[in-house]
Formats: sequence, C-alpha cells, structure tokens
Amino acid sequence: MSTGAAALMAAGQRQEHQEYQGHQEHHGDRPGPGEAGGSGRPAGSGGHAAAQDGNDGTALIQGRYRLHELIGRGGMGEVWRALDESLGRRVAVKCLKPLGHSGDAGFTRILQERFRREARVAAALQHRGITVVHDFGEHDGLLFLVMELLDGRNLLQVLDDARRRPLPVPDITDIAEQVAAALAYTHGQGVVHRDLKPANIIRLTDGAVKICDFGIARLGHDIGFTSRLTGTGVAMGTPHYMSPEQIGNSEVDERSDLYSLGCVLYELATGRPPFDQDDAWSVLVAHRDTEPVPPSAERPGLPPELERLILDLLAKDPDDRPQDAADVAGRLKAMRAAASVTALPAPPAAPLPEWARTLATGPAARPARSAAKAAHHELTGAWSTRTVTPSADPGALAALDARQAEAADLGRIGNWQESYELHIAVATDRDRAQGTEHPGTLAARYEAAHCLTMLGRTDEALRLYAYVAEVRGRVLGPDHPDTLAARHEAAYALGTLGRHLEAHREFSAVLAARERTVGPDHPDTLHCKHNLAYNLGQLGRAAEAYTTAVEVADARSRVLGPEHTDTLGTRFEVGFTLGQAGRWAEALDTYREVAALRARVLGAEHPETLAARYETGICLGRLGRTEEALALYEELVALLTRTAGSADEETLRARQALGVNLGRRGHWDRALAEARDVAAIRERVLGANHPDTLVSKRETAVCLGWLGRWAEALTAYREVATAREALFGPDHPDTLTSRNDEARCLEHLGRTAEAQALYRRVAAHAADGPESL
Repeated sequence: MSTGAAALMAAGQRQEHQEYQGHQEHHGDRPGPGEAGGSGRPAGSGGHAAAQDGNDGTALIQGRYRLHELIGRGGMGEVWRALDESLGRRVAVKCLKPLGHSGDAGFTRILQERFRREARVAAALQHRGITVVHDFGEHDGLLFLVMELLDGRNLLQVLDDARRRPLPVPDITDIAEQVAAALAYTHGQGVVHRDLKPANIIRLTDGAVKICDFGIARLGHDIGFTSRLTGTGVAMGTPHYMSPEQIGNSEVDERSDLYSLGCVLYELATGRPPFDQDDAWSVLVAHRDTEPVPPSAERPGLPPELERLILDLLAKDPDDRPQDAADVAGRLKAMRAAASVTALPAPPAAPLPEWARTLATGPAARPARSAAKAAHHELTGAWSTRTVTPSADPGALAALDARQAEAADLGRIGNWQESYELHIAVATDRDRAQGTEHPGTLAARYEAAHCLTMLGRTDEALRLYAYVAEVRGRVLGPDHPDTLAARHEAAYALGTLGRHLEAHREFSAVLAARERTVGPDHPDTLHCKHNLAYNLGQLGRAAEAYTTAVEVADARSRVLGPEHTDTLGTRFEVGFTLGQAGRWAEALDTYREVAALRARVLGAEHPETLAARYETGICLGRLGRTEEALALYEELVALLTRTAGSADEETLRARQALGVNLGRRGHWDRALAEARDVAAIRERVLGANHPDTLVSKRETAVCLGWLGRWAEALTAYREVATAREALFGPDHPDTLTSRNDEARCLEHLGRTAEAQALYRRVAAHAADGPESL
C-alpha cells in the first residue's frame, strides 16, 4: 500500500491527511509498503497505584495513565496494565513501591536513584530486542515508568507452561541468538543489564524476543556509583542467575550478562537452573565455587556445540567466557547453519536437472524452514556457465544452501540488513562455484533485492531486480515465470518510487505475458492485474482502475471463492478506486462488507480487518459523518496500539486520521497534541525528513493555524517546505503545496508582499513542472 495524502479544503488552507490508501500486492506473502501488519506486542512486567480516581475506583497517574489491572509484582514494585488516556493506547506502567513502605531513608534514596537510572538508560535504548520505554516521572511520591504493552509470555512462564520440560533445541538457539543480539547492542551503548533472567525475557506471539526491565542496569563506566549501591547490602541481581563477580562484589562488565545468559540457556535446555539448592546463600556459593553439571547429564542428546557454549558462558573467570555477545550470536548462527546442512537431503546427480526448465515464480521471501529445505536442496544441480571448480562439490554446495536458508530465516524475523548481507555473500560464492547465470546465484540476488526493499533502499532494489530480470530473460527466456517474477518486482519498485508511468508499462507487459503463457485466471496473472489496477489509480486514471479492479475481484471470487483473502484484498482495492472517483457512499458500503468478511474469516483484530475499518472511517469523514469517524478511530488507535505497537506505521496512520477528525469537530487543542506526538514518533522511527514525518509536521502547522498561532505555524510550514524541496525538488506537488501553505501564513501575519512573491514563485515552478499524465 503506497503512502498517499488526501486533501481537505478548510478556511483557505489545503490540509494533507494520511487517510486514503490503496493496496498494492507484493510477491508471495510479503506485505507491500504500508500494509497493515504486525502481531501482538506483550505484557510488561510489574506498580503501586496512586490515589484512586474516578467512580470506577481505578488510579490515574499524572492525569494521564489509568491503571486497570495488576499484571506483575516484584521486589521493587508492581506492573499494571494501563491506558494512556491522552493517546488512547494500552501501556504497561511500572511503579516503585510507595516511599512509606520502608523506614530506612538510605534504602529509599537508593531505590529512587536506581529507578531514575533505569528510566534514563532504558528510554535511551532503541533496539528491536529491547522493550520500548515511552515515559517516566514521579506522581505524588510515586516513581513510575511507562512501557510498551507486550503480547507474549516471559521465559519463566514458558517453562512453567511446559511443566519445566526442556525446550526444543531450535527454540533455544532462536531465543539465545535474539537475546545475544540485543545484548550486543546494549553493551555497545555501555549498558550492562545485571539482572538477566527468564522472567525478564519475553517471547512474543510472533516469535520475536525482547529483554525487559533494565531495573538495575548501569552504565559500564559508572563503577564507583555501582559500588556505593552494592555497599548498602541491596541485592543487585537474582541468585539463580548471578555471576561470580557480582557475588564477590568484584568489577562487573558485560561478561556478567553473558554468565547470566548461560544460566538462562542451561535452564531452557534442562528445565532447571545450573544451581538449584534450597536456599539463596547455597546458590550464591555454588555460583562462586562449584562447577555446573554438564547439561547433557540432565538431557542426553543435547547437541555438543550447544552444551559447549553453555559451559563456556558459565566459566567462573570472566576471561574464560566468550568476550562479547556478538561472538555468542556468531556461534549460535553457525550451529543453526550446521543443523540445516545435516538435515539437507543429498543433491541430485543429474547434470541438467528438470527444475532448470520448470522453475516456479521464484523462492518465497520468508519460507517456513520445512519449505526452505524442500526448495533449497535443488539449487545444488550442475548448471553452470563455467567449469565447475573443486569447491563446487556437494558438501560445499549444501553449505551454500544452508546459508541461503539462514538468510531467509533472518528476513523472516525482520533482520533485513543481516539477511541482505548473507544473501549477497551467498550470491558471490555461488557465482564462483556455479556461475553468474546459475538459477541459484540469481535466486540469491533476487532475495537480496527484496531485503533492500524492506530496508527502504528501493533504488538499489530496482537495479538488482532489473539485473536479475535481464539475465533470466537471456538464459531462461522472456516469458519464463522466474523472468516475469523479477520484472513484476521491478515494476513494484518503480511504483514505490513514484515512477508510476514506467511501472504501468512494466506491469502491462508482464500481464500480457502471463495471460499468454498461463491464462487470464492464473493466480500470478491476477496478482499482476491487481497491481496494475492500483497503479492506474496512482496515475489518476480512476475509471480504468475501477474497471480493472472489479475484473480482478470477479475473477478471484470465481476461482478462489468470495471469502478468500486475495478476493477480499481486491474488493478492498475496488473501494479505493470508488473513493478516488468521489463515490464515497459506495466506497463506504464496500469497505464495510470487506471488514465484516475479514472479521469472520481472519478475526476482528486481524491487521487486514482493521485496515478495512480504517478506510471505513475515511469514507465516514468524507461523507461528513465525523462523529462516527471519530469514535471509530478512537477504537482503532487503541486496538492497533495493542496489536501492532505504538510506533507501527498503521497505528500512527490511525492516530493521524484521529487528529484530522478531532480538527473537523473543532477540537484543535487535542488535534495539535495528537499531530505533535505522531510527528515525534515518526521522526524517531523514520527520520526527520521522511515523507510521513513531514505529513505529520504539516498537520501540526495546520492545527497551529486554526488556533491562530500563525507565527509558530509559519515556522513549521517553512520547515516542511524546505525539507520537501530538498527531498523531492522545487517542482514537486507536495513542495508547491507547502510553499502555498507558507504564503497563506504570511498573509495571515500581514506580510502581504512576501506572500505575493511566494505565490508567484509557486506559479512559476508549477508551470515548469511535469505535465499531468
């Protein structure tokens, strides 16, 4: 789904709103840019409610955070499921125990300082493997921390759910690799966790892993301060997972976290910690003085390399452990690759296998591991454009297959940069072993291009897709399915870059070839035709877009069924084209039908269901039914925040639409607060000059104008106009819109001569700009 901006005229100002979105379909199961997506995010851990407020007896902190349900309690406080009433999002609020619970003033000061340090350090950490901290502060003597609400189970709960049975080895290595990556980041920031344990590691419902509760994290160089804390006798960790140096009050660095990770992995592998005596003192002494029983004694058949890693992490002397988390992650990666090689079947012996003539439409972007194994072993065939070197023996090629499968797995969990680098490395090695034109080499480059797309490096992705398409066309033929798949992706990239006329030509050519080779109702044909319809809409050819989308929807309904997700996806596109044509009442009916069917087929909170409801709100707003639209968006913001996260693109887009409708109802103060918060999050996540960030900044300026704060609005409009000019050029429609905004602002400030000069400048650039298509 491409990010478009809809226009609303009010009081002489053109307001941009990220409201109306169409859907472009990406290859296979890949989401297109901006598609509603994501999975749940989870339960934070542990606070103490402030004074109760309101008739429902719930507590309200700082007039903003409504505490609803206690979801965890620890030595330092509690964690509550809460609602941020200002933003309408669900959060976890961690509260320090009220100060009156201890008569020791020194103890209280230490707890206060430790909590403040947690907040400052945690809020500065930005990594996919670390729980996001939104806010922190003090309320009536209560210290609190506001975190993302996660949808998952901590590892202690996972083990308890399994009745303390060990986890499968692939789960252990997957969890360990993600934790090691997060630790590598925090250690690089000079931060040591110091309390890593199963209860502080959350596994989300989508398989991602996050470390939470940097409650006793410390800056790596802040040894003196830590010693003072330790000198009070306050425990600086959890006995079952503490390193010997923590127990002995020695200098502690990142290798202490690696020891704790070893304790966690030992427990995941055996069902119990390495030292499980009855009292805490015995456990501490064992960490200091006793060698752990090898985990294979508790679990025969544990892979030796995994046992070796666990025991290396549990070395008493920090110098005998792995020296950094990146090294641990590398060893885990090697284990997974070796396991893949072991599991691969023998390569085919035929010198020119049948698959070379009948390849499918390209490997899936994120295959399940079983699917990856089934597909990847066939890349060991003897097709080569050069003499096969001794290095191209079956074992070496099997290793390449395993690395390619690993690269796909990295993409599956969102590690697109690592996935890209590994795909490129595999492509280079395949080039040497099998040849530049070998299908396996080209497949690796094709997947590398997809990674570039997911990294936002669309220009580079386009060049790589075009290269793969050219070579496949020469080697396999112009109508081969793999050639057409690469051309399709190149067209998609062109559309993402706003080069819609070029994209239209390429989609049309691919569509004609697919209709000729596999027929008009083949899924690949309809997939291409769907994207062609979307692109027609981007070209302003609304009538053609509508007709094409209806044809695809009818064909998919006939071939796949009226409730198939692909059918509903194209019916969604029909709603988009109706909106483009100004047929809002029909668009509203279409989106409502799609939303109802998706709720039945996929579930009420599925991202695609929520996307249809989002567009329903757009139609309601366009039809002047703003009260209904406002209620819908308030509900959507809460749902998306819970299911996709507060920084997710779809959550922010829903909040943008919520702000628009607040403005339509005249609630400009609330609309301004919403716009500013969305702009701040987008700037942090996407960058200051990302087009979506600039849309939110412009919305901020719009609100300031409606509030009569024209000087502030002028500053904001100029910032957006300058950024857009640098990003898009002086003739781009968005740049010209921003310059017009600036001119209107100058008029309101009585600076008429400057305004007129700017209007003339805009008119000149508009006359010189590209002709309408």
